[in-house]
Amino acid sequence: MTARLDLPVGAEALASARQVVHSALVGWGFEDLEDVADAVLVADELVANAVRHGGGCLSLHVHARGDEVTVCAVDGSAVVPRRREPDGDGGRGLAIIEALCQAWGIEDLPDGGKRVWVRLVRSR
Repeated sequence: MTARLDLPVGAEALASARQVVHSALVGWGFEDLEDVADAVLVADELVANAVRHGGGCLSLHVHARGDEVTVCAVDGSAVVPRRREPDGDGGRGLAIIEALCQAWGIEDLPDGGKRVWVRLVRSR
């Protein structure tokens, strides 16, 4: 099952991303609300990073197959996300994502943008 959302520019993108991920997973039968909350948090962090550092998040993709959920954020920047020391301005996003996911990575897109993906495994 796959859902794709073109996101509005700016901070409105975060609320849209959270809503779509939550609605999709619940609609697809994910009953463990902690798993759903983890996926929503990951989507929020991915989109926030894209909005803040990637020049805006263009789209969000959610894919579920069996016990795995993959959340992807696509933006127009080739700048690669990196971990940094937390401060009053942020720096916690990738640490949160790494704590929740099975794997994550980056794919360069032909137009110069990138897709950042995060794979989560549903708990039983």
